[in-house]
Amino acid sequence: MDHSLAPYASLLIHIVSGVGFALTTWVGSLLLGRVGRATGVKNVPYECGMLPEPGPQPRFSVKFYLVAMLFILFDIEIVFLYPWSVVYREYLQQYGVEILGVLATFTAILFAGYLYAIRKGALDWSK
Repeated sequence: MDHSLAPYASLLIHIVSGVGFALTTWVGSLLLGRVGRATGVKNVPYECGMLPEPGPQPRFSVKFYLVAMLFILFDIEIVFLYPWSVVYREYLQQYGVEILGVLATFTAILFAGYLYAIRKGALDWSK
């Protein structure tokens, strides 16, 4: 018996049990979900107790998407600061004060991007 694949046995069991559970719940919902009859009222989408409005959804301004993209951009950049702050003391002992230069550079680039967005009017809702 080859024992080189033994560490992967738990992974195989995990995958098989996950796929088995998904298939079991899917087949169960297909069998048990058809108990009632479908009517026009049951097939209408539920929107918080209100009747759904016919027609297309209202259009959003491009500013909405621009602000959303800027939020995602700056949010992801800030997420990079968390691991840095966790290992700050270890890095401070290993590299000295030079590690603050890395943070200052990162923050300066982030702030420059923020100022650029403000200067271009990306965050101005009055336009």
